[in-house]
Amino acid sequence: MFIWLKNKTELQKLQYHYCKLMKNAYKLALTDKEKSDQLHEQADEILIQIKKLEGRTCS
Repeated sequence: MFIWLKNKTELQKLQYHYCKLMKNAYKLALTDKEKSDQLHEQADEILIQIKKLEGRTCS
């Protein structure tokens, strides 16, 4: 009922941030390849953190 009051987990925050970076990288790819690559690298680092958290919760 009050979902907007629910706190997000660390995994949910990282997934949201990863998604946002990938969307921005895709949009920038059409105009500025270097900035797009930088955002993609940041997203890759976040993906590594996401995989670590998922691995920790599955074990």
